[in-house]
Amino acid sequence: MSGVGVLDKAVLILTACTNGASLAELVHETGLPRATAHRLAQALEAHEMLQRDHEGRWRPGPKLGELAGSTADVLLSAAEPVLNLLRDQTGESTQLYRRRADERICVSAAERASGLRDTVPVGAALPMTAGSGAQVLLAWEPPEGILPLLPKCRFSSKTLAEVRRRGFAQSVAEREAGVVSVSAPVRDKTGRVVAAISVSGPIERLGRRPGDRLGMAVIRAGQKLSGL
Repeated sequence: MSGVGVLDKAVLILTACTNGASLAELVHETGLPRATAHRLAQALEAHEMLQRDHEGRWRPGPKLGELAGSTADVLLSAAEPVLNLLRDQTGESTQLYRRRADERICVSAAERASGLRDTVPVGAALPMTAGSGAQVLLAWEPPEGILPLLPKCRFSSKTLAEVRRRGFAQSVAEREAGVVSVSAPVRDKTGRVVAAISVSGPIERLGRRPGDRLGMAVIRAGQKLSGL
């Protein structure tokens, strides 16, 4: 604690909202009076430090990303050569995703040079309810970060358990007809999953079990970006 009361309380609120929080959860997690927690959360929302998802839960807002992006992003700096190498090894398009509330954002990508390919532009927002990237970003979340989304997902809790067991996810026409993908986690220095690295392409080339061919390559790429 810094000793600056209102600042310390605001940081408690921000921390409690990392994986999403209702007002009741904020009160429970921070120990603040309900009125105080509500007032501070609304103020942080007004400054875009927090935002509401479709269920009305507070989550980290865009201003936090803007402020973080004003300094060098070590992961993004390291991602380009790893994505390029993974593309060249697999012959397919590669992407790096981060979670933002109920979406995953493509923050870096390397496209296959020619032929039929799955193109995901940098900055594209994809759902957290389908695709191997979404599976990876959810698989290691605590239950409260998974359960609100799970009824809308095209995969199950059993799928996420299997992702944790084998260390990668695969999807077949889950997000888009005719497209398959394989993804693996990228972890920070504490071991927390902070991104998903993915390979995607047409089912005609990669088949219905793309993980058999691409799983280990994607895992190794994720390991190269982990711990930064």
